[in-house]
Amino acid sequence: MEQPWLSRRAREAEGASGGGFDLTRCVREPIHLLGSVQSCGSLVAVDPETGVVEVAARNTGSLLGVEAEDLVGGPVTRLVSAAVFEEAVEAAGDEGGVPAALALSDDVTAPGRSFDVSAHRRDGLLILEFEPRSAGGTEARGFYQGVRRALARLRSAEDVEDCCRVAVREVRALTGFDRVVAYRFDGEDGPGEVVAEDVREDWEPWLGLWFPATDIPPQARRLYRENWIRVIGDVDDVAVGLHPPVREATGAPLDLSQAALRTVSGFHLEYLRNIGVRSSMSVSVLREGRLWGLIACHGAEPARITPEVRSACEMFGAAFSLQLSAIGERERADAHVESTARSAAVAEALERERLEEGFGGAGGPLMELLEADGVVLRRAERTLGAGEAFAPGLLRTLETRARGLTPGEPWCTDRLAEEDGPGGGTEAADGGPAGVLMVPLSGAGEYIAWRRPERPMPRQWAADPSLPVRVGPHGERLTPRGSGAVFRATVRGRSLPWTVRDRAVAKELWRLLTGLVLRHAEVLDAINDELRMRNVDLDSFAHAAAHDLKEPLRGISNAATFAMEDAGEELDEVTLRRLRTMQRLAGRMDELLNSLLHYARLGRAGLRVREVELAVALDAALEVAGPRLAEQGVAVVRGTLPRVWADPDRLDEILVNLLVNAAKYARRDGERRVEVTVERRPVPPAGNGPGTPAGGDPQARGADGDAPGTPTGDASGTPTGEAPGTPAGPQPVVVVRDNGIGIPADRRDEVFDLFRRLHGPNEHGGGTGVGLALVKRIVERHGGRIWLEAVPGGGTAFYFTLGSPEPDPA
Repeated sequence: MEQPWLSRRAREAEGASGGGFDLTRCVREPIHLLGSVQSCGSLVAVDPETGVVEVAARNTGSLLGVEAEDLVGGPVTRLVSAAVFEEAVEAAGDEGGVPAALALSDDVTAPGRSFDVSAHRRDGLLILEFEPRSAGGTEARGFYQGVRRALARLRSAEDVEDCCRVAVREVRALTGFDRVVAYRFDGEDGPGEVVAEDVREDWEPWLGLWFPATDIPPQARRLYRENWIRVIGDVDDVAVGLHPPVREATGAPLDLSQAALRTVSGFHLEYLRNIGVRSSMSVSVLREGRLWGLIACHGAEPARITPEVRSACEMFGAAFSLQLSAIGERERADAHVESTARSAAVAEALERERLEEGFGGAGGPLMELLEADGVVLRRAERTLGAGEAFAPGLLRTLETRARGLTPGEPWCTDRLAEEDGPGGGTEAADGGPAGVLMVPLSGAGEYIAWRRPERPMPRQWAADPSLPVRVGPHGERLTPRGSGAVFRATVRGRSLPWTVRDRAVAKELWRLLTGLVLRHAEVLDAINDELRMRNVDLDSFAHAAAHDLKEPLRGISNAATFAMEDAGEELDEVTLRRLRTMQRLAGRMDELLNSLLHYARLGRAGLRVREVELAVALDAALEVAGPRLAEQGVAVVRGTLPRVWADPDRLDEILVNLLVNAAKYARRDGERRVEVTVERRPVPPAGNGPGTPAGGDPQARGADGDAPGTPTGDASGTPTGEAPGTPAGPQPVVVVRDNGIGIPADRRDEVFDLFRRLHGPNEHGGGTGVGLALVKRIVERHGGRIWLEAVPGGGTAFYFTLGSPEPDPA
């Protein structure tokens, strides 16, 4: 239906073809520095210290009786008394405060005229605005009774929609405008939707229509946040300029950001004419300090909105904003009660097992908790998930974002593709989630996050959002609205919005998970403390036992020696053989106790880590192991030998034991050699046993040493970090490689066990079975890893790293 009040000029413009109008001109326009005011009132700007007028509207002569040229440079007391000026200075308060109304009667110089005057500060000046009082205005008592009733009805609203319906009805009753709508922004810089409306019957309804974001540019939204109310009495009003147009002190026009009489951008006036509006008023609606929307009023005829009515509407707008906040708080409280019970049930499922192990079984309930299609937990450098997968790039950017957020404070978006910075933009494309809600678990980038898929949303637009301007008789102009032409479009790239309840549930779950992690950490700390005590006790016991057992062993050996010496030739061969066996076994036992003492001492002594020349360390080791190698005919081959960080004495023990081991298990024929070098090789993850070669059995352990079956991947089951058993990137590794008899595959995990020998005591030079166990312990004390590769009959290669250059505390 075509509106009867839409002007012919606007209808012609509406039907014209698109042009090249540059909307950025509208966006860039400094609407607070337009240098003019509406003609329904007048304005002067005064130095509050001296009372000298610096700027005056050019209609002061006709309204106030003194021409602007005569006022500027002179005292303001030519307009108001000194007492009124002092009252204005005090009432205006600090700069940026709300304009204050002054109680004036006949204190203005214009004879026979009375004015409403308001005062505020801007740019170091006191700005006074004068508006003639209307004769026979609204009777005060009845008017304020209406305001009180309006506020009472507003307080009775139960939800946002009801609150908006009450607001538009009461504001229309207070002001008499033909249309009043509640207009909610989709984000502070997004388009707006009419969510409630009170309109005269012969006007086309706008309820449910969307208006492009370009209708209200950013600088206008800034002023809406700063001023509660904005009134345009007549769109065809001829604006009144200021004298002087530009302030000498600033080189710019007077800043009229907070002036009620501030004139309006020509773009906006054209826009209002296009929709058939002659007068308008907008009341800002703020929620939690952000511009939520507007109460927008339109009239078919010019309107005189008195300061009294403006003040009432301004107060109503503030009350409306407070009521929205109260509704939001009530929704949060209700959501908290609901979320506590629902989150507790999921947390209980997680608590039955370790958090990581319980996550797999609780993935379904976790997704249901927030109506998500996927959930992921990033904790302790592990990524666990259920449902639809999070792309690796998104996981990394969520971790980056989590590091900059407060733990426990949810971050969410229902339009991930529109987000700037980590996690947004093109990273959210290609079939990924449209919405994400994330709660940082700590400041270290740990988080739990839910994802939602795209949900296309149909919208009805009051104008074609792809064609915001058209050409008419007056050139290119903003497209007319409300002509009965509704443009339907589908919004893509959005998910179901995250509600207050969703955020409350996520925050409550964070609280419960934090408690769960702390409880697990306390249990783990207690277990670790007990293990440390037992290790200390075990080391002490081994040291004491080995030391105390050596004395009776020496006695047994000495007794056998004395018996053989005292008996001389009288001993028979059997007895003599038994006494010699006793000596040999006592000596063997003494060697084992010495090894045990040395092994126990490693757990009690600290390391003195420094930079060591590996070539020099090899020379020192060969002084001990060289004769044994020469005896077996084993040649030593030197490779690349750089500097390493290690305790020199302990490094010597590592090399001596590995070199002696190479001599002990040299091949029986052919060339015998042992090579010592440094190579860049992948280091097996910590889960692999010391005897497992790099890239060993991928099913044996998880990437962090977990039992088989523990989830280590993302929401799709695909590993997001290292796959189980997958080596890390290449690192410098010390290698001692021989071409000896090798080790059978089923015995490789035993070689590092204490007192474990792969051959009998008389085979391959005997030994106590402590050497490789010592090597493993020394390497681990350095924070390194040791593993081997061996082929029966083809030799053995021992690989080890020595960790960081920092010494390991005892």
